[in-house]
Amino acid sequence: MTSGTLRGAQMPVEDFEELARSAPETVSLEFLDGRIEVKKLPDGDHGAIIMWMIRQCIQARPDLDLHPEQGLVVESYRKGRARPDGVLAPVGHFAGQGEWADPEGVSMAVEITSYDQDTDRRDRVEKPAAYAAVGVPVYLLVDRDDSTVTVHASPERGRYRETHTFDFGERVSLPEPVRIDLDTEILKRYVR
Repeated sequence: MTSGTLRGAQMPVEDFEELARSAPETVSLEFLDGRIEVKKLPDGDHGAIIMWMIRQCIQARPDLDLHPEQGLVVESYRKGRARPDGVLAPVGHFAGQGEWADPEGVSMAVEITSYDQDTDRRDRVEKPAAYAAVGVPVYLLVDRDDSTVTVHASPERGRYRETHTFDFGERVSLPEPVRIDLDTEILKRYVR
């Protein structure tokens, strides 16, 4: 299977969940906008960025955990299932929830762009709409294509009212309820 959308694939969300459970470890599946998405496996730089984010969150907010690859039910978004690169939530929040968790109580979703053809549509269009639709307060996009960090905040009626973009190297203050400051200079190391 290659990265991308399986065109024309429409199925009940229950069938998608069964398919996702039986997918090999080398494949990560999402169900967005009524379509199955095959998410490209992350490269080493992608992994380094998520580990950096985990350390930043733990140091600044020990009351919150950044969970890599935690699946979220983005139900209002056409019965979708998204698997953000990171999900920030209170410690213990996902205990007992299983693979696809309710987004209620999530403070932030984090995505890091991959070098593939679907990144523009998926990370810059579909995912912000999905996370805003279910009320995730902050969506953080680390965009390796143009060396920027974009902070989406204040979800309302399926979109984020506030969007601020910063170049790698700038200091980024994440808004409520996250309240974490990021020095993004290190991100310059993780782009091609």
